[in-house]
Amino acid sequence: MVQDGTLSPTITEQALVRLGREICGDLDASLRREWLVTNGLGGYASSTLAGVNTRRYHGLLVAALNPPVERTALVGGMIEWATYAGQRYALSTHEYRGGYIDQNGYRNIESFMLEGMLPIWTFALGGALIEKRIWMAYGANTTYLIYRVVRGFQAVELELTPLLSYRDFHVLTREQGWQPAVEAQPRGAIIRAFDGARPFRLHTSAGQFIPKGVWFRDFQHRAETSRGLDDQSDSFAPGAFSVRLAPGETYTLALSAEAESDLDGPRALAVAQERQRALLSQAAAADDHPVVQQLVLAADQFIVARTDGVQNQSKVGKTVIAGYHWFNDWGRDTMIALPGLTLATGRSEDAADILRTFARYVADGLLPNNFPDSAGNIPGYNTVDATLWYAHALRAYYQSTGDRILIDDLLPVLREIAERHIAGTRYGIGVDPDDGLLRAGEPGVQLTWMDAKIGDWVVTPRIGKPVEINALWYNLLRTLAGFLVERDAAAAETYRTRAEQVRTSFRARFIHPVRGFLADVIDGPDGDDWTVRPNQIFAVALPDSLLEDAEARTVVVTVAQTLLTSYGLRSLGPEHPLYRGDYGGDPVRRDSSYHQGPVWTWLMGAFVEAYARAYGDRSAALALLEPFVDHLRDACLGSVSEILEGDPPHLPRGAIAQAWGVAEVLRVWRALSAQ
Repeated sequence: MVQDGTLSPTITEQALVRLGREICGDLDASLRREWLVTNGLGGYASSTLAGVNTRRYHGLLVAALNPPVERTALVGGMIEWATYAGQRYALSTHEYRGGYIDQNGYRNIESFMLEGMLPIWTFALGGALIEKRIWMAYGANTTYLIYRVVRGFQAVELELTPLLSYRDFHVLTREQGWQPAVEAQPRGAIIRAFDGARPFRLHTSAGQFIPKGVWFRDFQHRAETSRGLDDQSDSFAPGAFSVRLAPGETYTLALSAEAESDLDGPRALAVAQERQRALLSQAAAADDHPVVQQLVLAADQFIVARTDGVQNQSKVGKTVIAGYHWFNDWGRDTMIALPGLTLATGRSEDAADILRTFARYVADGLLPNNFPDSAGNIPGYNTVDATLWYAHALRAYYQSTGDRILIDDLLPVLREIAERHIAGTRYGIGVDPDDGLLRAGEPGVQLTWMDAKIGDWVVTPRIGKPVEINALWYNLLRTLAGFLVERDAAAAETYRTRAEQVRTSFRARFIHPVRGFLADVIDGPDGDDWTVRPNQIFAVALPDSLLEDAEARTVVVTVAQTLLTSYGLRSLGPEHPLYRGDYGGDPVRRDSSYHQGPVWTWLMGAFVEAYARAYGDRSAALALLEPFVDHLRDACLGSVSEILEGDPPHLPRGAIAQAWGVAEVLRVWRALSAQ
């Protein structure tokens, strides 16, 4: 018997995410858990722990053909068989129409673990153990699969059949007469889906490729079924790869939309592992808490390149994918997440790059809300808070780095933002001259982070003067005054005076003498809204608080008693008649409940920060984050979900990995641990 060691040293001796047969061998449990690897371009590979593609967004190679957008599903999955000692074993599992489960390879998974963010499966086949790894090359649309016979008395034969498509990752497709061109090569194939399509390659380090060209039809995607969407697809199999591996040998299969890729699997893996170690070193987290290490690596998945959309795809700068799988880069999410993704990870250069990149897109004093999935389309500017969070991110950057050069470069942009808000800009965004508070909104437009819209129906319009918007506006004015005090004393005093007006007006209007919490919106079409929402926590958590100590504690208590859960704050309290404790169903059902009860993980950062500030107990505040240790072993393994259901046990929902959720948990964890 041969038992080989690892290909190279692991990041930690004990992986934070490690699962055995109790999870891997339970189909429901393994379908609930998903894995994700990314490439720094917006491309990714992802599926469930069992290998069943439950979502339209799952695939082994989802390439960002115009980074970070034009994400195209090229290789959906793999049919995998291993033959050992005369017996054939399934390594893969697939679900077909009617819920029929084929192969049942999940039953052969002995264990699963994450080495950093790199997934590893171990299959037990009689007396043999086979290890499978999947990762992507950083900066390239290339996915690697490497198989290794860890132990065995004799050779193992592998047969791998890739399942192909060429589709926008938002859309499921069927055969419908499509027949891609397959140029077979001795150890692979070049696929040309149609005239003008980007060719992509399947190639291996050993063995042979046997062309065939057949369709596998009627794959069922159960997550789409539950979402009330079309839920079936077909995939094309160009042929099969076969190889015979002796104990201790490895085999690499590369799936790539690049002209070239490295076929030395162990070498390519070593590069990926070394990059993870470098990220931990850069973040000064090599010896930190395992949760911090995990989140530092998870944060890396969201920082991606943005190109200018022209044919040569010249780089514009860095941006942030708001969440996987379906989000692209959003201004609001980027600026909220920036301190945690970059400053808490030692990546100040990336922070500066992102801040400069977004400054180029400021129009009428507004930051873009989102960039379209297709290159060349005009960004959307329907947001009031993205721009205010930009000022907050710039301030956090300066406090972390002391970089006066960037502040000097971007200060004109920040002053333009302030002046356009004072004068009034798009969507009714402007300062009320009577009280200095910032108003925003007009019928049919959603401007705050509570932005669900169904047709012409804005679910939570919040027209008027929202509480967190004015807390952010106050902080922007204070930030400008601070930046200008040594550059333009007169202008600094002007902004300081405006800030004091905002503080006075805020305290007079948002604080109720009896209720014990803050108004969510004042001066709306129907008057003041005193619904208990999580937005008020920012009046305590932001650097320049608008509340006195006793008032801050009262707000923290009210929010905790009404909205706090293990993983974040509910968007609405259970006692409210519009509260939705579950989250599911068709798009209308989901969108109408999106901000009416679900738990938002990103809000936990502000709450924990507010708690620590109000009560001065950092240990108790840090303890509020401990449930995330368990959450990292659920949903998207090693990452943080976008939302969870409002009712216990708070099942994970929404995007499986969300930038601001990862960023805020990491930022506050590190900040409290360092004090």
